[in-house]
Amino acid sequence: MDAMTGPAPKPAASATETPAETVTSAPEAAKPTATAPTATAPEPAKPAAAGPPVIAINNLSLTFQTRDGPVEALSNINLSVNRGEFVSLIGPSGCGKTTLLRLIADLQKPTVGGMTVNGVTPEEARLKRAYGYVFQAAALYPWRTIARNVALPLEVMGLPRAERDKRVADNLALVNLTGFERKYPWQLSGGMQQRVSIARALAVEPELLLMDEPFGALDEIVRDHLNEQLLRLWAKTNKTVIFVTHSIPEAAFLSTRIVVMSPRPGKVSDVITSDLPRERTLDIRETAAFLRIAHRVREGLRAGHSYDD
Repeated sequence: MDAMTGPAPKPAASATETPAETVTSAPEAAKPTATAPTATAPEPAKPAAAGPPVIAINNLSLTFQTRDGPVEALSNINLSVNRGEFVSLIGPSGCGKTTLLRLIADLQKPTVGGMTVNGVTPEEARLKRAYGYVFQAAALYPWRTIARNVALPLEVMGLPRAERDKRVADNLALVNLTGFERKYPWQLSGGMQQRVSIARALAVEPELLLMDEPFGALDEIVRDHLNEQLLRLWAKTNKTVIFVTHSIPEAAFLSTRIVVMSPRPGKVSDVITSDLPRERTLDIRETAAFLRIAHRVREGLRAGHSYDD
């Protein structure tokens, strides 16, 4: 999600994912009455939370009506996300993580409560194309080239050809896929296909990026590589990201905050603020600070889970 790593790979008939390699002036004479100031180390940079929240969720609940009776999916969700944050949603299967993401995207409607996205209703945000959505599967059209897959939402928007071509080139470069424009999805590895999906979501120039377990089906080596790339992309674009995952290490590595959800009906059982620096490499996973965050996430999941169900 620049290049996100090093130089772009050269296209081949069949591509596979390969992790990237990643005068001073003379001092003035000392004055008897002057005292030199003591130097202090600068504090780590933190994202600004200026202005209203990008997402504000208030007392939100969702109940599905089924033949067997009502199913309560989400219960009394309250959550605020500030501009530039990277927030992960983690919880057991069926707790409503993806459902909550779909509510933010106006793909479903709540039963009770409400929310705003960029200060407007989710429907208004959707109509303004205020967000990009990355699904669990890359969802690329096999008969379209990589460039034309990225260009698809821009065609729907009716943008001129020159503007479409520029956005396609810019966003493929951002995910380190320059040179693959004329390839087809089946000629790319799973990790590369997901990067195309991210480029497509970014092409509409959204303020908010919604990501539903985009790396869940990938092997651990590729997943680690894409997690590092995603952090670099986030640092470069300063997008607000909502990221769904089942992985404790992934949530702890990527996030500024982690929202732990309980089993159905999904509730927010804990919100963990990360004190890790914004610039991170995989080595940070061996530090005590990282392990403390991961432990708290794990404890939150255990506390909210009934093993007798």
